Amino acid sequence: MVEQREYERQEQRRGRRHAYESVDPRRTALIVIDMVPFFVEESGYCRGILPNIIRLADALRTSGGTIAWVVPGSDQPHPDLTREFFGEEVAEIFRTSGGAGPISERVWAGLSPQAEDLYFEKTAYSAFFPGSSDLPSVLRARGIDTVLITGTLTNICCESSARDACASGFRVIFIADGTAARRDQDHNAALHNIYRSFGDVRPTDEAVSLLSA
Repeated sequence: MVEQREYERQEQRRGRRHAYESVDPRRTALIVIDMVPFFVEESGYCRGILPNIIRLADALRTSGGTIAWVVPGSDQPHPDLTREFFGEEVAEIFRTSGGAGPISERVWAGLSPQAEDLYFEKTAYSAFFPGSSDLPSVLRARGIDTVLITGTLTNICCESSARDACASGFRVIFIADGTAARRDQDHNAALHNIYRSFGDVRPTDEAVSLLSA
C-alpha cells in the first residue's frame, strides 16, 4: 500500500490524490504480465490476484477496451550475460518459464483469455522496453493512451513495464491488488515507487469505477 505521507505529498504537489481521475475505456488497455503456470502455481499471492484481473478484464471488455496478455519469451537478447548473472541452471529455468506453444494457451487458464485479446512475448523484464515486444506499437496503432498494469512480479516485470510505459508516453494506472510479489515489503516498495514518479496506483474497485464512470 502507499503510505499516507506520500498521498499528502502528492496532494500538495498537484492538488489531488490521483494523477488520472478519468479514463476513456476505448483508449485503455489492461496489461496482464507473466500470469503463467510457472509463477501462478508456486505463489499464493499470484493466485490471490486472479479474481481481480478477471473483474478488470470483464469490465474493460464490457466498456469497449483492450486486453493484452504478456508472457516471458524464450529468446534472450544477451544469453551470455544472463548465464553469467544467474548461473546456467537458473538462466535456463527463466528462459523456459513462459512455456511453449500458442500464447493464449500459456496464460493461466482460469483467467479465460479470449480470441479477440492481444498476445505478446517479451524478451526483457519490461514489456515496454524498446525491442522487448510489439506491445507499445500495437497499442499506439489502436489509439490506446492509458494502460492498467497487472500481473507478477510487482517489483520486477510489472514495475519495469510501468516505468517504461510512462517513459513511452502512456498514462499508467498500476493496480495495487492486481499485482503480486513474493513479499509484502517488495510489493509495497514498488507501489511507492510507481505512485511517486511513474503512474497512479489504484485498487481494483476504483479502477472498475473509473471504467464505468
